[in-house]
Amino acid sequence: MSNALPERIDAWRTVASRRIHAGTLPLSAMPRLVGLLADAQGECSFELAFERDPFGVAGVSLKVKTRLPLVCQRTLARFELPVEVDQRLGLVSDERDEAALPPEYEAVLVPEDGMLDPSSLIEDELILAVPVVPIDPALPEEGAVWSSQEPREAEENPEPKPNPFAALARLKQTS
Repeated sequence: MSNALPERIDAWRTVASRRIHAGTLPLSAMPRLVGLLADAQGECSFELAFERDPFGVAGVSLKVKTRLPLVCQRTLARFELPVEVDQRLGLVSDERDEAALPPEYEAVLVPEDGMLDPSSLIEDELILAVPVVPIDPALPEEGAVWSSQEPREAEENPEPKPNPFAALARLKQTS
């Protein structure tokens, strides 16, 4: 197990050696994610386990836990969204190999040189965890309240309401 996350790793060698990388990564180190956040404060804990499953599929078991600072679109206040990712990534060298992956795997295309940026795998999963419209889950549910009082009032009070154009109709008749 390794605490330091290398900048680039050889995917196939790492799978062959069944390497596990675990530690923490600051949110500020993920430039694509930072643009979606209220600020870059905080960090995420991660575990990347490179291995082959019983069927021989090369993959990465990715676990990430963090609290993403977002801006609530209802109140415009900052809040922290707890996020836990548990994803199975299947490593493929050609896009055609994606169809052979089991359904629970998400495909990751490994470049020809076999080198991967492990922090980008973590960043990709956190980007997918950001809601399209962030709303603080601590806020009470607000939905449309439909009232059926208006039809009842009409039944109880059968007098028609005055027509606002009645005065115009009278003017038209006098001319």
